[in-house]
Parts: sequence; structure tokens; C-alpha cells
Amino acid sequence: MANVEDNLFKNVISHAKEYGFIFPSSEIYDGLSAVYDYGQNGAELKNNIKEYWWKFMTLLHDNIVGIDAAIFMHPTTWKASGHVDAFNDPMVDNKDSKKRYRADVLVEDAIAKMEEKIDKEVEKAAKRFGESFNAEMFKSTNPRVLEYQKKIDEANQRMKDALGSGDMAAMKQLIIDLEITDPISGTKNWTDVRQFNLMFSTEIGSVAEEANKIYLRPETAQGIFVNFLNVQKTGRMKIPFGIAQIGKAFRNEIVARQFIFRMREFEQMEMQFFVKPGEEMKWYEFWKAKRLKWHLALGLGTENYRYHDHLNLAHYANAACDIQFNFPMGFKELEGIHSRTDFDLKSHEKYSGKKLQYFDSEDNQNFIPYVVETSVGLDRCFLAILSKSYKEEKLDDGSERVVLRLPAPLAPHKVAILPLTKKDGLPEKAMEIMNELKYDLRCFYEEKDAIGKRYRRQDAIGTPYCITIDHQTLEDNTVTIRDRDSMKQERVKIADVKGKLIDACSINNLLRKI
Repeated sequence: MANVEDNLFKNVISHAKEYGFIFPSSEIYDGLSAVYDYGQNGAELKNNIKEYWWKFMTLLHDNIVGIDAAIFMHPTTWKASGHVDAFNDPMVDNKDSKKRYRADVLVEDAIAKMEEKIDKEVEKAAKRFGESFNAEMFKSTNPRVLEYQKKIDEANQRMKDALGSGDMAAMKQLIIDLEITDPISGTKNWTDVRQFNLMFSTEIGSVAEEANKIYLRPETAQGIFVNFLNVQKTGRMKIPFGIAQIGKAFRNEIVARQFIFRMREFEQMEMQFFVKPGEEMKWYEFWKAKRLKWHLALGLGTENYRYHDHLNLAHYANAACDIQFNFPMGFKELEGIHSRTDFDLKSHEKYSGKKLQYFDSEDNQNFIPYVVETSVGLDRCFLAILSKSYKEEKLDDGSERVVLRLPAPLAPHKVAILPLTKKDGLPEKAMEIMNELKYDLRCFYEEKDAIGKRYRRQDAIGTPYCITIDHQTLEDNTVTIRDRDSMKQERVKIADVKGKLIDACSINNLLRKI
């Protein structure tokens, strides 16, 4: 199964390049590790995902507004947020392969293997006992399963303690005790585990002194927190209310791999929701459910999503969970929902010396709001949609096609306008139709090659509809509309085309499903 998944991932990556979705950055100079450029089709798909998120947040919720904060921030911001002192990952090298790893990821992978062993034991027993099999009872009584579970719980607790106290020697001991081997060299010859700060730093102004050191932001949330009062007062916002933002963030990842899943420059779509202290858990559950609905409306399959509660909570959080997605490399984090308490505003109040409180006129009192955060990686969202839409299909006539079954409202082009031939007035009629549609729908015009070849190209970039203009069009003002997914064709009056396509490709209609 792993090989099939690996091949699928490789095919998705090469397809993304071949059809103008994603290119390795600075490729003519042999690229830059874990940095990618979005091509002409990728930029359109990405913008459509942004629009879907932005409209969901700011149109559907009258108590959420959007901002666009600068990437550069005063360096004390990152002292207050804890990033200067605590934004570290534990790093370890294998002395034989010379490869570098995140120590916590090595441990998590080892724990995942033990969890797989439990699943296999359950599968075997289920086959043996048939319909009378009770999986929960088996897990709670089977000695082998209990032994695995004990090891899992112990490893999780030891990792939590080691990371919480910054005890890197304990992290190394855990790697040794779990007998973790390097996947490349196969040896257990590890260096000591060290802390590695993930922030990129640079200098501002003309003098390169310590006082002028600033950072590229490692997250977009702090731009929201430092503008909390500006937005609240100018927008006359009443709690509960949210501030949304889409923007770039930068992390000097120890191990950046898996294509655009983990990059050094990436984009986040975040919303910070400010609530009364004591009401945070109600809103935490509300946003968990609401955000999952947003993902499910895309139609990528309910079975490809799951919640995953955090065992190791950040020091400021009192609840945290991920919405995980079944990527080609397995279930991984797509979006995080966190109850951040009042940590952020309280900390910025302390470091800035400015009051960041909300006056509640009903209770006649000031308080620092609590925050519930929803944070989704735009690039990960892009990868989820691209990888699940990619299909290699065998057709009834024995031929094959590669098709991107992208949700129609997100597709880079909504419709391809294809005159059957380059003569007899067909291109002129096709341009007339395109000029009518292009104000409402992104159109792609093509007259080169046989019609079948052109259909295949449009399938490969995920265009949901193709309009073919033929000789009959000149006689009765009808065209053929071909559906990408079913490949069915129907004859439609030109006057009806626009309404039909707008309805099928509208982001607003997608939002109505939530």
C-alpha cells in the first residue's frame, strides 16, 4: 500500500509541474530546498481557496472582520509571544547517514508503528472471531495489545515531560530506548539532541547591530493580537468577535520535505476569535464543528478527515485539536483549532505597557478576552485538494486519461471555449461567446489540435466544462457542453449557457452548503 501511495504522490508532484500548478523555486539555479513557486494554474487555484475561506469568515459571520498586517514587526513582539525563547524544535543527526531529523518526529513515527501493530492484532482477531468480535473488549484485555499500549503511553509521557522541561538528554535517551534506527543508514548512531530556533532573522535599517535585529514572522496571529484594540475601537466590535487574516509566514524548518506540505515560506489563513473568559470552551467546540463543515463542503470525502486532540498542549492553551486530512503520506495536520486563553493579549500588555482590555458595558467591567484560534495552512489545503482530485482513469474504450476532479468553484478555469475547426466562422462565433462569459467566469480559449486532445488537456488542468462550437451552432445558436467528470455532452442554447455555468461554478453556492 505504501508503494501505491508513494507513486501517487510522485505522480501528483510531476503533474503539478507539467500543468503549471507548482514549480521548484529558482529552478534554473537548481532550486532552493523546500521553497516552491505557484504557476499560472496554481496561482488561480490558490486564489480561489483564499476567496472561499475569506468569504466564509467575513461574509457569513457579521462579527468577523479581516485585516492584513505587515510581515515585519517590532522585535519585542516575538519576545512577548514566546518565540524568541521557546520557538525551538529538538534536532538530532545520524552520524552515519549525516542526515538531520526532528527528534520528536522520530519518536512520533515510532509510536505510530506501535499503533499500527495494535491495529494489526485487532484485524487478525476480527477475522478469527467473526461477527461476535468486540474490538474495544479485545483491546482492553489482550496481553499483547496491552503491552503495546503501555509502551505507547509511556513514550508519549516521556516525550511530553522532556519537551516541556527542555530536557534534550531525556529526548536522546527516549530515542535510544525505543531503538529508533535511521531510515537511510539503518544505524542507531545518533548525536546529542539540540534545540534549534526556527525563526529567520534579518537587520532593519543601515547599521547591522543587535539593536536592529528583526524577524520574519513565524506565524500571522501576532499581527492580529497587536491590532486587537485598533480593530475593536474603529469597528466598534462587541465581544464575541473575530479578526481574520491571510498571510505569509516563515520557518527555518530542520527537515522540510513532502513537497508543499512543510515549507520554509508558506501561507496561513487564521482567525482569532475573542470571547468572554469562561465561554472559551463553548466557542472552541463551535469552531471545531464549523471548520470541519467548511472542509467537508468541498466534497473530498468525509472519510478523509478526522479530529486529533493534542496530548502535548502548548503552555498557553487549555484545549487544542487538529483537523487531520488523509494526504498521500497518511493522516496529517491540515488545520489547528486552539483555545489560547488570555495568554497573548496579557503578554503583549505586559511587554508593551499598553492596556489591551475590553470594556463590557453590560457588566460595567474591563477584562482581557480569551481567544479561540482557527489556523489552516493554505499550501496544505492546496495539497489536500490537488492530491484527492488527481485521478488516473481507464475508460470504456480501453484508453486512459488523467483528470483533476477539482471542486468546480475552485478550478483555475471554469470553462474552455473550443471551436471545432479554425475556419468557417467558428473561431469568430467562439470569441463572441467567450467575450460574453469572461466577465463572470474564467475562460480558456483553444483552437489547436483535435477536439479529443483538447478535452484531455482540459481534464488534466481540472476545467469542469468545455463548450464546443460547431457548424450546427451557426444554424441554431446551440453549443455542446461537456462535463469533465461524467464526460457526458449535452446540447444547450447559447442564451442558457451563462446561467447554467455560473450556478455550477459559484463559490457562493459552495458556501450555501455549509
